[in-house]
Amino acid sequence: MVQKKFIMAVSEGTFDKGMMAMMMGNTAASMGIDTHIFFTFFGLNLLKKGKNPKMGGLYRLFTGMMVKKMKKIGIDSYQEQLEMARDLGVHLYACNTSMEMMGVKKEDLIDGITILGAAAFLDISADSDMQLFIG
Repeated sequence: MVQKKFIMAVSEGTFDKGMMAMMMGNTAASMGIDTHIFFTFFGLNLLKKGKNPKMGGLYRLFTGMMVKKMKKIGIDSYQEQLEMARDLGVHLYACNTSMEMMGVKKEDLIDGITILGAAAFLDISADSDMQLFIG
C-alpha cells in the first residue's frame, strides 16, 4: 500500500496559524501520513528559537487566556506541539528566499529545519494527496 502524503504551506506567524499547522500536521503524522510543512514569509517566525507566537491584532492581548483554555482541555502549547511534530517525523521546511528577504539566518531557527526553495517544495508536493494553505 502506498503511503499518503500531506503538504501544507504556512505564510503567517500568528498563534492561531501556528497551532492549526501543528495540530493538523501532528494529526496527519499520527495517522501514518507522510507530512510536510513549508514555512514562508511571516510563517518563518514560527520556526525561530525561543519564539512563542501571539494572536494577531488586538487579540494579541488574549493569547495567554487562549493558551490556558487550550491547556485546560488537554491541548499542548505551541512549543510542545512543535516538539511533537519533530518526534512524529513531520518534515519542517523554511523557505530560503523568504529567509533572505527577511534577514532570517539558519542559526535563528530551531534544530531540525530543512531550508529549501519553492521549486524543491513543489517537487515534494507534486504527488501529494492532500494540500493545505494557512495564510
